[in-house]
Amino acid sequence: MISGLPGIVFRLFRTVWRLIDGARRIALNLILLIALLALVAALMQPGPSVPEGAALLVRPAGSLVEQSASEPSFALLAGDGEEETALPGLLEAVRAARDDPRIGLLVLETDDLENAGLSKLGELRDAIADFKAAGKPVLARGERYSQGQYYLASIADEVHLAPDGYALVQGFARYPTYYGKALATLGVKIHTFRVGEYKSAIEPFTRADMSDEDREATRLLLGGLWEHFRKDIVTARKLDAARFDRYVQGYHDVLKAAEGDSARAAQDGGFVDRLSTRGQWYAAIRERLDETGDGEDFRHIAAGNYLSAIRRARVEAPARIAVLVAQGAIIDGEQQPGAIGGDSLARLIREAREDGKVKAVVIRIDSPGGSAWASEIVRNELELTRRIKPVVASMSSVAASGGYWIAAGADEILAEPSTITGSIGVFGMFPEFAEPMGRLGLTVDGVGTGPLAGALDPRQPLSPEAGAALQLSTEHTYRRFLGIVAQARKMKPEDVDRIARGRVWRGAEAVEIGLVDRLGGLDAALAAAAGRASLKNYTVTWPTPQLPPMRRVLQQLLAMEDAAAPSPASQFVGRFSADIKVLMSWNDPRHVYAHCLCDAP
Repeated sequence: MISGLPGIVFRLFRTVWRLIDGARRIALNLILLIALLALVAALMQPGPSVPEGAALLVRPAGSLVEQSASEPSFALLAGDGEEETALPGLLEAVRAARDDPRIGLLVLETDDLENAGLSKLGELRDAIADFKAAGKPVLARGERYSQGQYYLASIADEVHLAPDGYALVQGFARYPTYYGKALATLGVKIHTFRVGEYKSAIEPFTRADMSDEDREATRLLLGGLWEHFRKDIVTARKLDAARFDRYVQGYHDVLKAAEGDSARAAQDGGFVDRLSTRGQWYAAIRERLDETGDGEDFRHIAAGNYLSAIRRARVEAPARIAVLVAQGAIIDGEQQPGAIGGDSLARLIREAREDGKVKAVVIRIDSPGGSAWASEIVRNELELTRRIKPVVASMSSVAASGGYWIAAGADEILAEPSTITGSIGVFGMFPEFAEPMGRLGLTVDGVGTGPLAGALDPRQPLSPEAGAALQLSTEHTYRRFLGIVAQARKMKPEDVDRIARGRVWRGAEAVEIGLVDRLGGLDAALAAAAGRASLKNYTVTWPTPQLPPMRRVLQQLLAMEDAAAPSPASQFVGRFSADIKVLMSWNDPRHVYAHCLCDAP
């Protein structure tokens, strides 16, 4: 027994600790209780119903993604501010509304849409175009249009813009931040090992400017994507191509002619049909619906509610096609939705393969690549699966480098015309911090039992033997990559090498050179999988990696705070943080990567 002053201090410490521990338990129990109550409340509410003669309201928010990183069942905890919108749900809703006699109009509002790849917007535009082809009108409005927002809105029959808004169509650009000089100033050495002169993913960390090879490839890529973008808008808006170019290339003169009024300039240029306040916008919708009223009320159902209603009424077929989403960077190990964990995605593929109800698998890829090790783990599971049931790869905005490595495990590959793919190449990168540590007076010393023992310690200079080993490993992985693609595409390795070497291709080009079988989106991939499995009636399922329940709750609670519109300064900091995050996430056990470090416009 402790007595005296030490005993008093001990008892005081024990009491404080018990109070802290009790408070922690109460807080966690309250969090769990709130989550359970929210779920119960959601389950007790009657499902949404579809009004007769209603408009389908499509209002995508945040980033347009293949699969939300959030749990849908906890969405109400985050309030109204959604940070992600899943593209497949929107496509399903619009496709169903096309043939639904209760839906007579589609209302598209783009103000909350922040980020979306060109191919994703293209798929949504195609679905809306099919809706229009059924004889149903589409109205779109934005307070102001970013380039992506306008591309989506341009498919509408009638495009509205706020009287003080603008339509920003400026072209595509790629301007990476180069850290090579800064790292050299700090004394950080980045040892690189690569195969392929177009494999530019490591250049931001080793150079101060863009290489000639990367500049050439980027110019061709962006030029092709811009032509696709331009053609879609010119066709949808029935614009003369010269008029479109005059608006984009000579915007100063266009704006000057409109006396600085950007909304009027957009209307004069043929980019929008009407300038409308919110009140006028809702009045125009009610006029189309042939109903009276005022304010913001009109007969409608939001896309998410409509999706819930039609799914609730649907009779599921016993046969299933599993759509597995490979979204984000490819990282070794277990990862939650939003990143591709080699082990977690491989497990989902294995479960789909062993599930007798699943008759085919679609792997939906939206990834610039990452760990070569993890990519091969996933591809191998797809290879095993296709021996038992069909596997179709559906490329979204980006399916390059490691993303293409995964696709090579499928029976058939489909891509959008604007998909960024290819980048067949590998690199190794190893940072060395010996010099900056030495400046701080920090030294490393010790012994090892072999020349490579401790060689991959970033605190020490990289030995020539270790550097040579990494280069040999990189070259071997590239030959392995070529062999995998050659076998999958029935080509010779030397023919693959000519279109590889890190070169990035658009989906339309990838079909021409044999890397992709045909053009098509998710619907086309599902139809291809169903055809290969001889299915006429089937249910589509979307298996996802499961996080522990408490971690899911905490994840949602952390997402409850609404994000403000980013300032230019915060965008710079965010871009810097994102680059560093990418660098820190590279965890391939051999330090060899298949990553294109390319962003979809």
